[in-house]
Amino acid sequence: MEKLVTLKLGDGSLEAGLSVILQIGEDGQRPSVELTGFLPPAPELAHIYQRWQIAYRRLGVPYRLESIASGFATNVSKVEDCFEVAQEFSQQLNHWLSADGFQPLRDKLLEQLAQQDQIRIILQTPQATVQHLPWHAWAICDRYPKAEIALSAPAYEGVGEPSVSRQQVRILAILGHSQGIDVQTDQALLNHLPHADVQFLVEPSRRQLNERLWDPKGWDILFFAGHSLSQTHSQTETTGRLYLNPTDSLSIPELKHALRKSLERGLKIALFNSCDGLGLAQALSDLGIPQVLVMREPVPDRVAHEFLKSFLEAFARGQTFYLAVREAREKLQGLEDRYPCATWLPMICQNPAELPPTWSALSGVPTETTQSVSSRQPSRSKPNWKVLAASSLMTGLAVLGLSQSGGLQGWELRGLDWLMRLRPRELPDHRLLVITLSEADVQAQDAEQRRGSLSDAALSALLQKLEPMEPRVIGLDIYHDFPVSQPQLVQQLQTTDRLLAICKSSDADSDMPGIAPPAELPENRVGFSDFVTDPDGVVRRHLLALSPAPASPCQASYALSTLLAMRYLAEEGIAPVASDRGLQLGAVLLNPLEADFGGYQGIDARGHQVMLNYRRLAAPSQIAEQVSLSDVLAGRVNAEAVRDRIVLIGTTARSFGDYWPTPYRTGSAGQQETAGVFMQAQMVSQLLSAVLDDRPLIQSWPEWAEILWILGWAAVGGVAGVQVAANFSWGRLLLAGLAIELTLFGLCWLLLVRSGYWLPWVSPAIAVVANMGGSVAYAQLRQSPN
Repeated sequence: MEKLVTLKLGDGSLEAGLSVILQIGEDGQRPSVELTGFLPPAPELAHIYQRWQIAYRRLGVPYRLESIASGFATNVSKVEDCFEVAQEFSQQLNHWLSADGFQPLRDKLLEQLAQQDQIRIILQTPQATVQHLPWHAWAICDRYPKAEIALSAPAYEGVGEPSVSRQQVRILAILGHSQGIDVQTDQALLNHLPHADVQFLVEPSRRQLNERLWDPKGWDILFFAGHSLSQTHSQTETTGRLYLNPTDSLSIPELKHALRKSLERGLKIALFNSCDGLGLAQALSDLGIPQVLVMREPVPDRVAHEFLKSFLEAFARGQTFYLAVREAREKLQGLEDRYPCATWLPMICQNPAELPPTWSALSGVPTETTQSVSSRQPSRSKPNWKVLAASSLMTGLAVLGLSQSGGLQGWELRGLDWLMRLRPRELPDHRLLVITLSEADVQAQDAEQRRGSLSDAALSALLQKLEPMEPRVIGLDIYHDFPVSQPQLVQQLQTTDRLLAICKSSDADSDMPGIAPPAELPENRVGFSDFVTDPDGVVRRHLLALSPAPASPCQASYALSTLLAMRYLAEEGIAPVASDRGLQLGAVLLNPLEADFGGYQGIDARGHQVMLNYRRLAAPSQIAEQVSLSDVLAGRVNAEAVRDRIVLIGTTARSFGDYWPTPYRTGSAGQQETAGVFMQAQMVSQLLSAVLDDRPLIQSWPEWAEILWILGWAAVGGVAGVQVAANFSWGRLLLAGLAIELTLFGLCWLLLVRSGYWLPWVSPAIAVVANMGGSVAYAQLRQSPN
């Protein structure tokens, strides 16, 4: 049974309370039930509406609203905030509608209505704030699956029979000012309507629009997509404005004569797929338009498209106007993880004197013969899934072969660098302090006493300054393979247990003889300084430990960075544990790299290597606070800057050649180089952050999972190619390819940022493009008559 429920909210306001009249009856007949009631004052509803509106508009999605920027910056916290306020809003509304003065009306609704009834609920109120309440969240609407609510003005009158008749649904579609939004999708959806004559006006002038509204054939539906907005002037007056093109806008009253003539000639529906439409609806209702469908708040582009598609499909296949709106509105729930409260946006504004039309009544074609929007798509042959699966497998295997031969390693490494640079910014590591030796610091020392960058006298004076400041551990990243010339320094090197120094391992492959450590230091206070570079010279790996050659002057088994981290962690009660699986520091297991880790293929993985997860900063040298040697010796460094920190001492003077390429870039000049002492700091920070801060180390999936990853993306490209080929255009092909590649890139970035997983990006990207292009070509050949 079709029922009509009318709720008349009369005198009063949210602040003072509202009188209510309830009418229930069969649709199209006089009401058989009428009751009166009262809703108590609820000023908190106006306040929470303002809170919800602020939270909703802070989402930053691309709205069809002229006054809101179209940048898309939605984040998880803003979405959650909006959900929380919306839930509170809904609860307060239902609490208000459960008040004692309204309870008899609610009981009568439950008594008179049945689950299977098709129910139109018309809310008559002049109050703008009451119109903005989320009436779709009323528990009554949820209880009855075929109920839909509409707004209405308190005063109305019938329109009468149209002066012209038609055999098709005539639609005047205005595509207005569209900067930052996509109205072409709206146009495509309208073009696929059955039994419809759709006339488009693209960014028309006011004169052009006025002339088309006066068309003697008349119109059944007036459609608008583009920018619009509403402004509330008082509790009972709201106005709307349409933006026709970049320079022209107008209000509904400025078209009243043309709209009245369209109304005489049969205009039944005004559909505004644009933002903030209640002001437009009020003005159209004043003219007597039978049905107005608007978005009550700023509407995201995606939501506008999905609603229009679902509504047109349901309405054109024979659903009633109200049920088509409800079905399309409820389908928007699938988007609410990204666009909260999307189901609250569509709102019908009804002239109670008019019955809603059906599509068949407008078109003159029986419902059984109408087609849905989707059924109007071009005919296509079914895809051959066996061929698609075979092509996906062959494409994936071909890319895998290229990848595993090392042909894509360089690209994968550059892809990793890019992902690393796009991570969120981090703060410097407060546990570290770097004492730098610039060219000025080097030249300030006595040239006759200095061998290398740091003289024995300067080193002795530096240690004498640092010791009272109580650093937790000191790392000297400067070679000292010659006899000590200062007796005091000999004693300092022997007795300063917190001082660690470096040596360099020999390498027979590169004829590197190695560099010895200071003779005065025991082996347990010496770490090697060796870095591992990739074929392009960039340092992406962290060498933790190695087995030194028996003849090497450097017999250190651990890197300086490893020793510094272990010394620091020891005072935190964390001792290293070595096992066959790797080095264990607290809860963190440092698994050694394998030769085919991530995007690497057949690398030299000797020793104990892990990936170097650089701290994301503007430059790698910003890893820690820095002071110069001169500042320390001159007493310009506060003890608090040193106390309980790891202090690294190293040369930053370019003349000593201790600079290393990193994944960072300097404009278009290529890889950014940084001094070795900052590389040591990055490596120490990586270990400390992993153990103490749960910062992820860079990991990879097992090889079988990476193979499935690449094959899976090849299949995605193939399926997308088949879909594009069914209605081929170069634009669709480019958009589909771009969407898939961006999704792939986004997943790779997200997994790296959140969990530290480095997944191949270039290999699946190539597989997508290759299989997508091949699938399109194959499908096009199958459809060709030749």
